[in-house]
Amino acid sequence: MPIPLRVAIAVQTVAVFLTPISAGLLLTTPSGHTLHSATAYTLFIVAVLHVLTAVLVWRPGGGSPKPILPAAVFLGLTLAQVFLGIAHVTAVHVPLGVLLFGFSLVQLMRIRPAREVPDAAAA
Repeated sequence: MPIPLRVAIAVQTVAVFLTPISAGLLLTTPSGHTLHSATAYTLFIVAVLHVLTAVLVWRPGGGSPKPILPAAVFLGLTLAQVFLGIAHVTAVHVPLGVLLFGFSLVQLMRIRPAREVPDAAAA
């Protein structure tokens, strides 16, 4: 997997991890709403950048188009999450947040380091 996609998935996972932390602050501090909103929109922007990175790695970069689908699905779920949060539909918003975190972790676990190519001169 190309390095830009690895970075995008890692940043996405960190962003989706920080969002429920800010949700806890939403419940306990007066400025929690602003912080949770900021992390939610940051996650949305990161998801958009992830899709963009997947497309750029595929089309101009000559890579595989396979990473585009999971990135687009994550973006769609993130968009739904933002709208559900704005509408205060916590019965769906919270489980969807857990699903997003799990989905991002699965993507992160699928990142494989580049294989080392044995040097022909060493053989």
